Amino acid sequence: MKLDGKKLGIDEFELSPDEKKILFCDESDQIYRHSFKAFYYVYDRETKQVAPVSKNGKQQLAELSPVNNNQVCFVRDNNIFLSDLAAGTEKQITTDGKRNFILNGLPDWVYEEEFGFAKAWEWSPDGKKIAWIRFDESAVKEYSLTEYGELYPEQYVYKYPKAGEDNSIVSVWIYDLESGKAIQVDIGTETDIYIPRIKWTKDPNILSVTRLNRLQNKLEMLFADASTGKTNVFYTDENKSYIAESAYETEFLEGNKFIKFSERKGYDHLYLYSGDGKHLNAITSGNFEVTELIGIDEKNGVVYYVSTEGSPMTRDVYSVKLDGTRKTKISVEKGTNEAVFSSDYKYYVLKYNSANTPLKVSLWKNGGKEITVLEDNATVAENMKAYGFSPVEFFTFQTSEGVDLSAYRILPPNMDKTKKYPVLMYQYSGPGSQEVADAWGGPNYVWHQFLAQQGYVIVCVDGRGTGFRGEEFRKCTYMQLGKFETIDQIESAKYLATLPFVDKDRIGIWGWSYGGYMAALCMTKGADVFKTGISVAPVTNWRQYDNIYTERFMRKPQDNAAGYDDNSPINFVKKMKGKYLIVHGTADDNVHPQNSWEFILALVNANKEFEMQMYPNKNHGIYGGYTRYHLFNRLTNYILENL
Repeated sequence: MKLDGKKLGIDEFELSPDEKKILFCDESDQIYRHSFKAFYYVYDRETKQVAPVSKNGKQQLAELSPVNNNQVCFVRDNNIFLSDLAAGTEKQITTDGKRNFILNGLPDWVYEEEFGFAKAWEWSPDGKKIAWIRFDESAVKEYSLTEYGELYPEQYVYKYPKAGEDNSIVSVWIYDLESGKAIQVDIGTETDIYIPRIKWTKDPNILSVTRLNRLQNKLEMLFADASTGKTNVFYTDENKSYIAESAYETEFLEGNKFIKFSERKGYDHLYLYSGDGKHLNAITSGNFEVTELIGIDEKNGVVYYVSTEGSPMTRDVYSVKLDGTRKTKISVEKGTNEAVFSSDYKYYVLKYNSANTPLKVSLWKNGGKEITVLEDNATVAENMKAYGFSPVEFFTFQTSEGVDLSAYRILPPNMDKTKKYPVLMYQYSGPGSQEVADAWGGPNYVWHQFLAQQGYVIVCVDGRGTGFRGEEFRKCTYMQLGKFETIDQIESAKYLATLPFVDKDRIGIWGWSYGGYMAALCMTKGADVFKTGISVAPVTNWRQYDNIYTERFMRKPQDNAAGYDDNSPINFVKKMKGKYLIVHGTADDNVHPQNSWEFILALVNANKEFEMQMYPNKNHGIYGGYTRYHLFNRLTNYILENL
């Protein structure tokens, strides 16, 4: 595809509702985890013509109107614009956007990272209004990262609210395309709050606004009159610790009925409510969790979802009537299943994999049989066999406190169980996470297979605080992140040391991010158990991390100093005995390298030996060019030499 002789690529695309036009972008520049800038274009499938959305610089978050294929709304330089492709005009809706001060229609850093969205504006269903969240981050403190490469390094400065610090003050606005005027939505007088979602209902004059208190244990939903901005609270959910992130999502039906996730009975389930928020019925229930709401066939009153009903380690696709009856299991094979349905729900694409089976994608008729296999990854399966991959084996064990933990292991090929082998433990351990799942791959699967072939037993244990076993198991770490997780990894290592094929003096542990934090805690609090540890991009003190994530689980450091200090590895460096490697990217905007610098300073002050590997200008993912290859070569050699 070309425009003015220039060949255009397609980084992302979406079809207009009538599928007559395609909105796509090219030359994307990544900003943070979800956000990017790009040149957007619209391709007309009938005329075969392509037009730029704007000629005034790269845009963000462009989207076609749901009813007018010639209108595109987008964000540029923290302001919202409306492009009319037919008229060739561009209208600026907001004018106060300014970097590190005011953002319109796109979230600040911490919202994007912790509330998981990059688009903070929405078209109304009739295309006549645009709603957005405005972020005033004037009072948020700045953080600087050094960018190397030139003779004099430059500073990248952005707003990053750490635990206990000020957030952006948010407001919600609605712009009327016909009148050209904007009104502010009444979200209350309290400003120390979060607005993790806005979403239009099926009624184009009613906008829903999700309001969350600073402690994140009370969630309210407001209905806003799009003409006046007046609101009323129509739904409330409270929790003794914190509200799960799944509760931010809402699916609206006709008559403003809606479906919500809630843990009100100890497990994450789906509930149907009337438009006034009155509870109608539980769509799902039981001692398992719904992990995804796939879709709603409102015409036939059927909900499609994914759950852990078979096992916390598996995922199956189900259908159920809106009243909770006639539940039917759709997926067939044991492992991890997910589905994407056609708009009329007559067909679906099923994606299946398991711990030892690569992804299989197939097309099915709803209520019928498999029509065709779209991808079976037979070559991957053959290569796994050719390269001698060991099967992933699941097991459970009970800790001294009577807690049953799920785990998996990868044993060396042709293992001689009369010999003793070193063990490398891998974990993430963060709240609600899951590493021990009947799913193929994972971020380090192939590398772990390689290490197994070098004679290492690879083990992963999901300790307390991890997900999909109910609220009690997941939230027991509240106010004391790191405490029970560390106890469980240490007990896991002690259990492994009792196995006849394990060399109890050669047990190591590694992890990335939260997992790196855990590796540091295990190398200090568990110094007598672990010989070697590796922390990649670790948090080392929760006071250094962002407030939305940290306070969700720990509250403010001003209110829970002991919870922060008693579980920071910085305060236990004198206990360290084994070999330790710490790795960080110097441009990590998520877990700042300051975490590693302060831990290193504590190690030096305690006269403890360690090794370090820094990656200039690399972020939390530590990738780009040969970076990942270099990183895993470094990790491999360190393990071979020290474990």
